[in-house]
Amino acid sequence: VSDAGVGALCARSAVMGAYLNVKINLSGLRDEQLKNEFLDKAEHWREKAIIKERDILKIVEEKIINL
Repeated sequence: VSDAGVGALCARSAVMGAYLNVKINLSGLRDEQLKNEFLDKAEHWREKAIIKERDILKIVEEKIINL
């Protein structure tokens, strides 16, 4: 059960790494519309990862309590 929680933490970390990579590389783009599109998508996936991690950890903690 705890492995599922660790997996959720790792997945969120991977998404956060990708998010930071997008943000740092946006400075190299001149097209403001494209920058905004990439940033919007990156922020969407970052938020989704945070929510999914929270949901999974809640389930994992409930399962651990009921062991």
